[in-house]
Amino acid sequence: MGIRLYYTTVTASRTVKSQQAEVIRILESKSIQYELIDISVGGELRDEMRSKAGDPTAVPPQLFNEDLYCGNYEMFSDAVEEHTVKQFLKMA
Repeated sequence: MGIRLYYTTVTASRTVKSQQAEVIRILESKSIQYELIDISVGGELRDEMRSKAGDPTAVPPQLFNEDLYCGNYEMFSDAVEEHTVKQFLKMA
């Protein structure tokens, strides 16, 4: 599968929860297929996400096309505003 969304089902942060829900809603509204990767199932997935993102403090949601880093929520949100989501996700 192409698009991968690293997210977590275990967080006390309302910000993270709402950002994740918004990313999922937008991807679904645009009929973009994606794979959810829940980093809460193991620390190695969190470390993998951070390593691939090149940021040791990265928090979900983080988006990738296969193993190519696309960006975080703020970058995704900017792409939505600019109508460049497919370019952001490296699909175009």
